[in-house]
Amino acid sequence: MNEPMTSEAEREEFARLKGVGRKLFGGGWIFVRGVPSMNFLPPEGPPEIAFAGRSNVGKSSLINALTASPGLARTSNTPGRTQELNFFVPAPPEGSDFEGGIPPLAVVDMPGYGYAKAPVETVERWTKLVMSYLRGRPTLQRVYMLVDSRHGLKPKDGEVMDLLDKAAVSYQIVLTKADKIKPPALVKLKAETLAAIAKRPAAFPRIVATSSAKNEGVDDLKAEIAQAIHL
Repeated sequence: MNEPMTSEAEREEFARLKGVGRKLFGGGWIFVRGVPSMNFLPPEGPPEIAFAGRSNVGKSSLINALTASPGLARTSNTPGRTQELNFFVPAPPEGSDFEGGIPPLAVVDMPGYGYAKAPVETVERWTKLVMSYLRGRPTLQRVYMLVDSRHGLKPKDGEVMDLLDKAAVSYQIVLTKADKIKPPALVKLKAETLAAIAKRPAAFPRIVATSSAKNEGVDDLKAEIAQAIHL
């Protein structure tokens, strides 16, 4: 689903990162807490990655696929179900703790932006929370911006990318539900998306296409995450 690296050295490194990514996500994962406002953020510790995207783009489903934990992040067909910043970390090894007491990674599931079946005041509160987190979290290593393959980038995505560019927060586009469109259309969409982000300073210049339903592209995304947090 995703293009191979262009040189032998890059392919070998990506194969290594895939192994690291599988190990990183290979154990159990646990929910830490839901954060309704910045006052409730966990103490800064492990590197964090965050999943952003329009409502109902498939953030929770992709987190569940990454962690092989079907019930970890709550999924729903109702846009706007995720109402807080939800933090997840790997479960500590049985009978022990992490080295130094800090897990290797924290995953953050953020409220969707754009359309949501919720009062305007609630949506505004979610939006303020997300934007505050993106601007001011030193341990945030990369934002994975999820884009529905059937629809491509929308104006609201552009607004969020503008914010990330201004805040110098690294982000990478992840196409979701890639099994819902034909392969030639997916190739075209990836090329169009790369062209759209080419001049954005904080955009990582590689696109990952995924399907949570068919578990496609998930190992590639694990490798990208391992690289982002310098493993």
